[in-house]
Amino acid sequence: MDDHLPETLRAVEHELTALLRRGRALSWEIAREVHPHLEPNTYGLLLWLRRSGSIRLTDLAAQLGIGKGTLSRQIHGLESLGLVRRDPDPTDRRAAQLSLTEEGTRRFDTARAARLGQIRRNLESWPKQDVEDFARLMHKFNETF
Repeated sequence: MDDHLPETLRAVEHELTALLRRGRALSWEIAREVHPHLEPNTYGLLLWLRRSGSIRLTDLAAQLGIGKGTLSRQIHGLESLGLVRRDPDPTDRRAAQLSLTEEGTRRFDTARAARLGQIRRNLESWPKQDVEDFARLMHKFNETF
C-alpha cells in the first residue's frame, strides 16, 4: 500500500467535511432566498425539477435514490408553498408530472443566480484549466455514490 495514501485520504476526508459543512450553511441561505419557509434539504429537489422541466414522482425518486413516500412528503411541502405543481401525466392518467410553478421558477432562478455569482467570485482567480479539472473530478467523485 502507498505510504502517502492514508494521509491523502485524511486530507480528502477533511476537505470533504469542510465542503459539506459549508454546503449545509449555503443550503439554509439559499432556501431562505427561495422562500422563508423552505426546508434546506428540498432546494436540491427544486434544482432537479428545474433541470427536468417535468418529471414523474417515481422517476425523480429513482434518480435521487430516495423512497417515493419521503419524496411525496417533500413535494407536498413544496406544493403548499406554491413552488411545485402536479399535473396529470398525459401517458398515464393514474400518475402525475411534477414541475415548478411560475413562482417557483422565478424564485429558484433568482436564488440560483446569486449562488452561481458567489461560486464565480470564489473561482475567478483560478486558472480555467483548474476550474475544468475541479468540475470533472467532482463529477467523477459524485458518480461513485
